Amino acid sequence: MNPASSNPGGDASPGASPTFSPLYQQIKALITQSLQSGEWKPGELMPSEVELASRFKVSQGTVRKAIDELAAENLVLRRQGKGTFVATHHEERAHFRFLRLMPDEGVPHQADNRILEVKRIRAPAEVARLLELKSGDAVVYVKRLMAFDGAPTILEELWLPGQLFKGLTAERLVEYKGPMYGLFESEFGTRMIRATEKIKAVAADAGTAQLLAVPEGTPLLVAERVSFTYGDKAVELRRGMYLTAHHHYLSELS
Repeated sequence: MNPASSNPGGDASPGASPTFSPLYQQIKALITQSLQSGEWKPGELMPSEVELASRFKVSQGTVRKAIDELAAENLVLRRQGKGTFVATHHEERAHFRFLRLMPDEGVPHQADNRILEVKRIRAPAEVARLLELKSGDAVVYVKRLMAFDGAPTILEELWLPGQLFKGLTAERLVEYKGPMYGLFESEFGTRMIRATEKIKAVAADAGTAQLLAVPEGTPLLVAERVSFTYGDKAVELRRGMYLTAHHHYLSELS
């Protein structure tokens, strides 16, 4: 199919303005479809711009513009002299893409994880709404404590669609030594590509204070995140309670 001759906007209704998608955006959508279908796996080398231009019957410049946007969105990674690779959560640079809590001093490093609980439950109404599930659908609930240099700093709760994450157990999470999103990607075929987040300040309740080893009422930063995979499908709800005595939340705006 020549994307230049397709009608990406569909039939316009009477009186409506016809929609138009630039050619490079159409090529970007086609490449994204191939990523979503698994034609090229995370970490794999993709076809060259010349090969993609031939495949889609467009100019190399059009393909390059599409790849530029995919790289800006962290879906692909360009490596000088090697080509373009499908981005993966196993890359070192990806470890801190979704973890925004940074030390006030020193360099960011991996936290020590302690899995507190993993169980399958029926989705509470709010969890179901945010994950676009039916109330009562199965979800996997994960609770973990993250420590930096032995100091408990983050208490996290996760809710994952039960259908997508069958077989996820506490044992599997404990034995897996890489980033959690790397596990989701390689063993459950679910890649997180973007997220929305809400942040607010709260006072630590008794249970949270005990786990974080701070007095009840200590100020905490709470970040509630919904992560999405291809096609804007919500696949994770994560609520993190951050102790910011020696850390800060970093957001890069561009």
